Amino acid sequence: MPRNIEIKAKLSDRRSVEKRVAGLADSGPETIRQEDVFFHTRRGRLKLRIVDARHGELIYYERADRRGPKLSSYIRVETNRPAEMRAALSNACGIRGIVRKRRRVYLVGNTRIHLDEVKGLGAFLELEVVLSARQSPRAGRRVAERLMRRLGIGKQSLIDGAYLDLILRGAGRRGRRKGLVNRPTL
Repeated sequence: MPRNIEIKAKLSDRRSVEKRVAGLADSGPETIRQEDVFFHTRRGRLKLRIVDARHGELIYYERADRRGPKLSSYIRVETNRPAEMRAALSNACGIRGIVRKRRRVYLVGNTRIHLDEVKGLGAFLELEVVLSARQSPRAGRRVAERLMRRLGIGKQSLIDGAYLDLILRGAGRRGRRKGLVNRPTL
């Protein structure tokens, strides 16, 4: 299974962080609108990432829910029929929740840097240090920590879990009326 080291951080000043990211980047930005539909699973997380009517990818991943750089193992399968994939998985597993975001992607070496604007949550930075087959998680954590320092991302900004977890926590306090957790439609 492919692996990466990942962090997520809440941003209070997205513009200044993006300037620093752009100064380090080898390429980017690419702007993408994504809808991530999460399905119920016994372990790990399963989501269908829908980019448009003809482009999507099914992503299964396992990652600890803790702050700081953490190992994520994943499998990605592209689809050119995301609506049909969503219908099949909705019927088989049930929808856990939906996350909508606008993502700006930069590349720095073997690291994908995502600047995300998540509906109902705000601005976030995500680092994904893609590990080679021979690269240890420890080496990947060092890369992530070095980038965090260069970008001014402090440990107090780090979040655990996925965006969906934050949305579900907020929905528990505010309810569905604000549209943070969407009811599934087939």
